[in-house]
Amino acid sequence: MQPGDMDDECKPARAPSRFSLSRNRLLHSYARGPLQVVLFLVVTSGLPGQTADAPQPEMRYRQLRDETGRAVRVPQPVRRIVSLAPSLTETVYALGLQDLLVGDTDYCDFPAAARQKPKVGGPVNPSLEAIAALHPDLVLVTKNLNRLETVQALAGMGIPSYATAPQTVDAIIAGARRLADLLGAPEVGTALAKELHDRLVETKQKISGFPARRVLFVVWRDPLISIGKKTFIANALEQSGGVSVVDSLQNWPQVSLEEVARLQPEYLVFVESQGDKATRDLDVLDSLPGWRVLDAVRKRRYAVVSDAVNRPGPRIVSAIQDLARQLHPQAFSQQPESRQPQGNSLTVAQEHACAH
Repeated sequence: MQPGDMDDECKPARAPSRFSLSRNRLLHSYARGPLQVVLFLVVTSGLPGQTADAPQPEMRYRQLRDETGRAVRVPQPVRRIVSLAPSLTETVYALGLQDLLVGDTDYCDFPAAARQKPKVGGPVNPSLEAIAALHPDLVLVTKNLNRLETVQALAGMGIPSYATAPQTVDAIIAGARRLADLLGAPEVGTALAKELHDRLVETKQKISGFPARRVLFVVWRDPLISIGKKTFIANALEQSGGVSVVDSLQNWPQVSLEEVARLQPEYLVFVESQGDKATRDLDVLDSLPGWRVLDAVRKRRYAVVSDAVNRPGPRIVSAIQDLARQLHPQAFSQQPESRQPQGNSLTVAQEHACAH
């Protein structure tokens, strides 16, 4: 079943008036004189019957399944949202729906305006009290980062949540389109998805004539943590014209330098991040035990990419294009290079590695 297949609108019935005054009684009151009329109006102005016939706001709901297959019931229209993941915050901004965003996490730092939103703590252990105080119609979460316990706690408080669970770049783009539809901007979501898809196709065409580079993607240097083959980062690497030398079903496998020396990757890929010294100490890698035996270190075949590659949001396409330029510069010899601003020091993969 696809999201949106279970759309439904629930309209509560309007309560009948318990108080009513006949036209004759009103005329009789006027006949008693001005003072009686004033008293009559003062006394009856607060009676429910006087406003029972006025239009009452009707709450509508949309029932659908999120990307984890969980049935959710979302108020329509959605006017207030809280994001519990940097990637989802970036998606909301990319869709131009940031006015709906009333809160996000401490790590939601892109674009810069996201830093000014009220904060509810970290993605792994957000403050439920802070979320509730923002009165959201919907909380956005992602399976890649947030905990099931958080979703369950929100449900217990009567706060609906919608979860994403992308494992490929195409799924990230499709998820942005679905989110736009849920938030009442389907045309914007369709346009964004088309733009991102077209950019990926253009990149693929440019590198199609070149063999894939064998790459070690470094999530964390000490201990050395890389990416599993089922992660969206591995898929992004493939779309950049690379393939990971680490063949693991774990999302964030720890790898020994001895194993890396045996595999001898062509390139080492690092994420531009304030919290990882590897991106600032590339010049000393050839002096470190275990690293200096790698051909990629001796030949200084390094690629440094924006931390957008670690976030399953629209900016990942820019990271893919950037990485493709570094792995296959000859394919872009006539193209100017551009770099995306870096984000917070703690990325999705790194936070997961620290939490576990």
